[in-house]
Amino acid sequence: MMIIEENAFEMFSRAHVSAIVVFFFVIVLLFLSKKKWSFQPQTLRRLEHLFAWSLLVMDVFYYIWLFQADRWNVSNSLPLELCSISLIMTIILVWTGNKHVYDFVFYAGIGGALQAVATPVLDMSFPHFRYFHFFYTHIGIVITALYFTWVKGYRPTFKGIVKTMVALNVLLPIVFAINILLQGNYMFLRMKPTNGSLLDFLGPYPWYILSLEIVAFVIFVILWLLFRRSTSK
Repeated sequence: MMIIEENAFEMFSRAHVSAIVVFFFVIVLLFLSKKKWSFQPQTLRRLEHLFAWSLLVMDVFYYIWLFQADRWNVSNSLPLELCSISLIMTIILVWTGNKHVYDFVFYAGIGGALQAVATPVLDMSFPHFRYFHFFYTHIGIVITALYFTWVKGYRPTFKGIVKTMVALNVLLPIVFAINILLQGNYMFLRMKPTNGSLLDFLGPYPWYILSLEIVAFVIFVILWLLFRRSTSK
């Protein structure tokens, strides 16, 4: 894979703001067109599968790039970040339409991806491949959750919040143990990101992990209140 000249990413730079603008434009476009998806079911499934494949291929290229650039490391390159897990669940959701998977993607996926887009842990800026990979996959998570809500008629529930919180708390000790074993920092369970993030407002280690649980629950409840009446299914 050809690697374009590396430019350092700066938070709220033109490249960052442009990605946020595109993000909100796509959300607005999806919302305005939510009742106009009149494709035949077979055609719609093909489009959904094409999108799922695009997410998968983009992520595979990312790992190929990591290897080629000699950046892959077992301590920080496994798909164990919340958004990496959410991306896998997003692809599964598009292929299966599973309601349990939808709950996770809607709550954990939207919550994690919004935080990631707002304060990216990213060292490559436009026009590097990593810049496009980061924003395409994170935006793809949110768009998939909203597509299943607005277009497919799925409805977020409070029970879905409980299931997502349980799933996250099952994942946390597993990822924490992997961090200790591999000297990693997946899900930022050992330290905060060095280039700044929303975690900076949640207290010192390890208390920010507990604070993050509370914030996650509050965000999930807000999402539920905002979207529970937007569908009828």
